[in-house]
Amino acid sequence: MWESGSEAGQEYGVGVLSSSKHSVRTEGFVQRGHSWYVATDIPSDFLVQIGEANFHMHKYPLLSRSGKLNRIISESRDPDLNNILMGDIPGGPEAFELAAKFCYGVAVDLTAGNISGLRCAAEYLEMTEDLEEGNLIFKTEAFLSYVVLSSWRDSIVVLKSCEKLSPWAENLQIVRRCSESIAWKACANPKGVKWSYTGRTAKISSPKWNNNVKDSSPSRSNQQVPNDWWFEDVSILRIDHFVRVVTAIKVKGMRFELIGAAIMHYASKWLPGLISDTTIIQDDETSKCSIFNSSSSSNSITIGGTSWKGGLDMIVAGTKDESSSVQTKEQRMIIESLISIIPPQKDSVSCSFLLRLLRMANMLKVSAALVTELEKRVGMQFEQATLSDLLIPSYDKSETMYDVDLLQRLLEHFLVQEQTESPSPSRQSFFENNMGGSNVNAKARVARLVDSYLTEVSRDRNLSMTKFQVLAEALPESARTCDDGLYRAIDSYLKAHPTMSEHERKRLCRVMDCQKLSIDACMHAAQNERLPLRVVVQVLFSEQVKISNALASSSVKSVDSHTQPLVINRKALIEGTPQSFQEGWASAKKDINTLKFELESVKTKYLELQNDMESLQKQFDKMMMKQKQTSAWSSGWKKLSKLTKMTHVENHQCLSPKVPVSEEQNRKTTRRWRNSIS
Repeated sequence: MWESGSEAGQEYGVGVLSSSKHSVRTEGFVQRGHSWYVATDIPSDFLVQIGEANFHMHKYPLLSRSGKLNRIISESRDPDLNNILMGDIPGGPEAFELAAKFCYGVAVDLTAGNISGLRCAAEYLEMTEDLEEGNLIFKTEAFLSYVVLSSWRDSIVVLKSCEKLSPWAENLQIVRRCSESIAWKACANPKGVKWSYTGRTAKISSPKWNNNVKDSSPSRSNQQVPNDWWFEDVSILRIDHFVRVVTAIKVKGMRFELIGAAIMHYASKWLPGLISDTTIIQDDETSKCSIFNSSSSSNSITIGGTSWKGGLDMIVAGTKDESSSVQTKEQRMIIESLISIIPPQKDSVSCSFLLRLLRMANMLKVSAALVTELEKRVGMQFEQATLSDLLIPSYDKSETMYDVDLLQRLLEHFLVQEQTESPSPSRQSFFENNMGGSNVNAKARVARLVDSYLTEVSRDRNLSMTKFQVLAEALPESARTCDDGLYRAIDSYLKAHPTMSEHERKRLCRVMDCQKLSIDACMHAAQNERLPLRVVVQVLFSEQVKISNALASSSVKSVDSHTQPLVINRKALIEGTPQSFQEGWASAKKDINTLKFELESVKTKYLELQNDMESLQKQFDKMMMKQKQTSAWSSGWKKLSKLTKMTHVENHQCLSPKVPVSEEQNRKTTRRWRNSIS
């Protein structure tokens, strides 16, 4: 069955174990119901009870090889003690049966299925070399070291069988050694992997991030061996043993993408419903894990397909089944363990997987520290999230349907991450493959995601306006180049909350920039009766400014460059706008065109009136100037005429004979002259 190097004094060569010495000749054991008897002529004088099983044995073969039985009988006050209860023996009746056969010299077939139980039972019975050379502890330990640990298949089976042997398997280092063996083989070059080790017959597709590896297998079938060939075999292990294996693989230096893919595969198998689109395609026959069936011995372990997948079903909130509490504890332990072993590097697992794991963690009340750590991991790659994964229900008896506070925390972690670190190459490759370009802004994508989330949760009437505003204003203004999505969310919130006051509507609309709305959004907003009147005026004004700028542009290319993004925004808006929003847009266009025409006519009339007023003002100014000039000249001419007359009289008096004039008359004449001049 197995090839192993035999040593002197060992007779287990090909998996058959027997004692070199025996004092009671027997042909084997006979089972009658729950009792076992030795097929010999000597009557039994010793009874060992293990649970419901009764073993009718002889003292000497057992005492000669078991230090525990020797000590129990020697310490007993009853010298004729012939009945011992051993209900706590590891491995149960099956392991004791094999140990008893070894004591009687009956050949025992060692397999990967029974070696761990037999090794723990030998330790329990203290079957050491002090009692007999080549005792059971030595031989089982040699079989583990030289046969089991050199085989991938046997290491998996032994580690699986250790689940019922705690803490004995841990203390005897069986779990550690098997985990190390599995880790070394998983990290080995896939070219050295033979499909006979795993027994797989169906092709297994690698995750999308492992497609760059093209190693071929030198096996007889010349089948290509992907790097994830070990996922299925390791996924049958219990969560604590799986953690030990993954931890050992991390130490060996395996790529974090493969470790993350193995964790996702394990979660999809043990947490049904967590992942809808499993990356690994497996055949029905492959899922049965028939490779772990051993046909060489009747005592070998048989692992069926349902034995490993069953027992951990999705727990639906509100079920009252008695077993649900046990299953809930198991699932909580699995989730906590998986969170603790996820590699710290970005993109080691998908954001969708992290969000679904976070959903189950909140539902199952996982410890707060691990939930916080998981939220930080989601924030590291938040731009890869989808709306369906973000709609996480509120499990803490909150009034809202969805956990809006959780999204707020995720957004804060994303912003902190964006400020501290630059985008990784893996994130850029994600955008190149999924978004169609490497220059996609992560904040812009997150902004669109948040707007879609707000549109969805705004229909909840229990959602407060404060939470809506805080979430809408969490991102910086530069993250949104267009506020159409935010406008849809605001309109949806106003529609779901018709009793809001005018002041509250104005507060809500402050989170939106009317200048960032597209033409179609402006058309819809112009006839939206739910919006405050002031917001409608702002929308019309911003639209008028856009039209004026477009008309003022003299270059056709610049006009095309302005209209092209508007057309793109229009298509995006129509695709993402609900049907109820689109119904009134046709009539809104006509109303907008009418308003534009009236606005232009009013503007023309205003310009005409302004020109008329300016001309009238000029005429009035001219008339006033003429009146001022006429009054000044008339008064001046009158003064000049009086002065001329007086000068003419004086000259006439000088030429005529001198007539005596009184001083009083001369004084009056002088005074008049001064007055006229002044």
